[in-house]
Amino acid sequence: MTDARQVIDNEVKSNDVVLFMKGTPQFPMCGFSSQVVQILNYLGVPYKGINVLEDEGIRQGIKEYSSWPTIPQLYVKGEFIGGCDIAREMFQAGELQQLFTDKGIQIQQSA
Repeated sequence: MTDARQVIDNEVKSNDVVLFMKGTPQFPMCGFSSQVVQILNYLGVPYKGINVLEDEGIRQGIKEYSSWPTIPQLYVKGEFIGGCDIAREMFQAGELQQLFTDKGIQIQQSA
């Protein structure tokens, strides 16, 4: 499990926005992952999607890494933000957009 933790830690620390998800940004494999992808795509935020279905170590490891039991999991500048419900609520309240702005991440929101 240590290798998975190192991979997760490296991804979280080396990418401004990371989404650990089921499937890929192009082909989400669950509704919750799809909702977060839609939010990030709508905001035009560059992010890295990591498919936890491709690696059982990552799938289990990310839950331990964040102490959060579900996937998807969104990280911004190394900070765990939350899963689908939290990301959606923050987006609807304008808090997610503010977080990206505060962290220096450019939003290119679609019209």
